[in-house]
Amino acid sequence: MAPKKRLNILFADDGSQHAQAAVELLNDIPLTRDSRITVIHAFHSGQVPHISEYEHMLERTRAQLSARHLRVETELKLGPAAEMILEKAEEKKPDLIVLGAKGLRATAGIFLGGVAQQIVEYACCPVLVVRAPYRGLRHILLVTDGSEHSRRAARYLGNFPLPEKLDLRLMHVLPPIRRPVMMERYYGGWQTVYSQFPSTKDEEAIEEREAKIGRSLLKRTSALLQQKGLKSTSVLTRGDAATEIIEYAAMHQLDLIVAGSRGLSGFKGWWMGSVSRKLVHYSKCSVLIVKGPRKE
Repeated sequence: MAPKKRLNILFADDGSQHAQAAVELLNDIPLTRDSRITVIHAFHSGQVPHISEYEHMLERTRAQLSARHLRVETELKLGPAAEMILEKAEEKKPDLIVLGAKGLRATAGIFLGGVAQQIVEYACCPVLVVRAPYRGLRHILLVTDGSEHSRRAARYLGNFPLPEKLDLRLMHVLPPIRRPVMMERYYGGWQTVYSQFPSTKDEEAIEEREAKIGRSLLKRTSALLQQKGLKSTSVLTRGDAATEIIEYAAMHQLDLIVAGSRGLSGFKGWWMGSVSRKLVHYSKCSVLIVKGPRKE
């Protein structure tokens, strides 16, 4: 697949195996020669004695990326990693931020390093969180819920330089089947509550109507992708959205999940769409979160 446009990429390199996987991924996508990659490494005051090591690490990364004649700049920044990366993103206005899923000092058992979490939450542009080992970028899953955030993700993917022989799947997850909940009476409590719910026939009609809407949504999104030259295979399933997506990706050994997310408001609370947050935390493969404009 031919490169589609010049990309301005900010790559946060901390020397971890996940960062190295990100280097391999960047070398694998067909970027145009006028694409620019800014490689940044942040360190704190206690790490000053190791500056020469960090410079060597950045030079190695620059050499790996420059082998494809890409425009690569490197920079060491003194300060908190997440803050330095976000400041550089505000300055460079990148089309994409790339970083590893876990840094060298990530706590064991935490699926996403604290730095990566903050970048995903507060970045002003799409964020690609890469997981090692890198096995290629051939099998991609785009998830959609019909929202503007999902449409934005589809448009972004349609303009993204992707490798040849792409296996692109498009998934929509229908809501879980509603089941009646009975509240049993207990001593001193309220009387048993019997909630009315649709008959079996009505439930089947509701489920078929939802499935029809889901198929229509997949068809529209597939047509949008086709306009960008991307063929996709539609997948319609039902259940908890994050669980269905993560299990499908693991079962089919996908390389990348792409999803949309709303922009963070000016109030810096730990907030992001619950599905996209779970995908970033618990998926076993790399995840691209396409952020919308931040709300002031």
